[in-house]
Amino acid sequence: MAAPLTAEGAHPSQAAGHRRVAGLCMVALLAVIAYLYGLDSQHAPKNGDEYAYEHITRLTAASGSLLPLRSDIPILRNTKPPLLFWQGIASTDGGRHWTLARLRYPSVVYTLLTAALVLAVGFRVSGRPETGLLAALVFLAFFSTYRYGRPFLTNAPEVLWLFLPFATLLLWRPAGRSRVAFPVLAGVSVGVALLYKSFALVVPAGLALALWHLRLRGGRLAEFLTRDLRKVALALAIALAMFGAWFALDPDPANVWRDFVLRENAGKFDKPGGYLPRLLWGSSSLWSLALGYPLNAGLLFFPVAALAVVAWRRRAEQSEGEILLWILLLTFLLVYSVPSQRSSRYLLPAMPALALLLALGWQRIARWAFVLSLVGVVAVAGMLGTLSYRLDQAMPGVRAHPAAHWALLAATGVVAVAGLGVPAFTRPAALAGTFLAYLSFAHSLQPFDGPAGRYDEAARSHARGREVLVPYDFVAKEERYLFLLPGARLVGYREERRPAAPERLPPDSLVVLQVPIGSNPCAGCTVVGRRLDIRGRQTGAELRDVLGGRASPALFVEELLVRTPGSGPVSAAPGEAGSGRP
Repeated sequence: MAAPLTAEGAHPSQAAGHRRVAGLCMVALLAVIAYLYGLDSQHAPKNGDEYAYEHITRLTAASGSLLPLRSDIPILRNTKPPLLFWQGIASTDGGRHWTLARLRYPSVVYTLLTAALVLAVGFRVSGRPETGLLAALVFLAFFSTYRYGRPFLTNAPEVLWLFLPFATLLLWRPAGRSRVAFPVLAGVSVGVALLYKSFALVVPAGLALALWHLRLRGGRLAEFLTRDLRKVALALAIALAMFGAWFALDPDPANVWRDFVLRENAGKFDKPGGYLPRLLWGSSSLWSLALGYPLNAGLLFFPVAALAVVAWRRRAEQSEGEILLWILLLTFLLVYSVPSQRSSRYLLPAMPALALLLALGWQRIARWAFVLSLVGVVAVAGMLGTLSYRLDQAMPGVRAHPAAHWALLAATGVVAVAGLGVPAFTRPAALAGTFLAYLSFAHSLQPFDGPAGRYDEAARSHARGREVLVPYDFVAKEERYLFLLPGARLVGYREERRPAAPERLPPDSLVVLQVPIGSNPCAGCTVVGRRLDIRGRQTGAELRDVLGGRASPALFVEELLVRTPGSGPVSAAPGEAGSGRP
């Protein structure tokens, strides 16, 4: 007997599928909002390299020439190939519109394009649109995507351009038999990735392409060697030739060789402590790298860990597409286990493949794994609520967080609890709860990015054109003050955990000090401006205080722009903003 039709004329299974797709589309809208909200935040999840890249981009733009790359800090001169910096110059209109949002929005575009590519591949491999949409959402739900796919970093373009050749093979299998078209496409795509990140990417990309072609040949090595090896070699030759254009165009290629090839890349094989000890234990060990994939997944850690177990148990039943995706994951893991410096960040180009595998195995993974993800969502919402409450307590008479913030935290908790209580809602709630957690985190930062977190116009005017000493605890971190004190001439000094004594401050100078909220910075100093800030790079004891709810002195600080005691006006002559160290 045929299944009964619904009122809309569709079979119940079709109607259920339509409802699932509609629900995933709503989650997709939530994901896009989460990625766009707070894009200009000083405190958005990122990597400290963003400060260095801002520095190089700004000075290169100011030079009026695309090459050589410029820096006031010698170790940053050629820390990365030029494409990211050229992207930043273009997005800020040659540095004339210098904002974080302008620098970062191309990264979000790259990330959303990668998600769209994952969607297309998921649809092609599974034959179901909801699986493709689910794979795209899983990719966006990974914390590594949220952390590295929004800031002004190399990762978002690197991931797209490295994944594109493999996605092409999955979307159109005959491409693997192409003698010219696909090798050229793959070579150009990998070449663009090299110009964003490093020539070293040819190793994992080339090995994975070779293994994929070998697999598509059914493992027939002789046939691969005679028909496919030359195609892989052509693709890699094109990619390396594109990267070599940097040396050809740069007026000082010797500096590029010394700074980038020898120090930035070869240096990763020469780390203190010995190769074998670093391989077997520590933060750069092989085991820490092996945990990189589930750690990159963030709140989806347990589903990813469970996926590995499920995949091993049904290894004989894996589809061709799943086998190819696992080859990609294992290739990046193998290649990046060789250097002495190992980081889960190096595995980011394989995260689209992991998202596809997780979507394909979504229903096979036990519910308990998603339950643990939801427990993590509840924990994040609870921690954010506690920290928000502590901040409100530390600022009596000021309403740091509006009612909308508490409503968002409540909605995050309600979605997570509903997923815990209703089995059919557990899996979609894990995704929706993750994006709500990202939104809640971004919204909790609003007091630090809004008026309370910025110097007022009087303070900005006072600092404009003058030398200002600003604290840093990471290379080039003083760059962030160009957004806070535009037009000032910045000189960085190493940040300390206790306020500087008056006798240690240079006389008659403008200095930025970070002090506990409500404290007196120094005797005789004149406060020119103040703002609320978050202290970075906490010590182990401070992190324990934060997790224990005693967050105010360890995490929340007041930043003061002060004039130190002295006679006469500040001696620095007006000029363009700069960055330096005494």
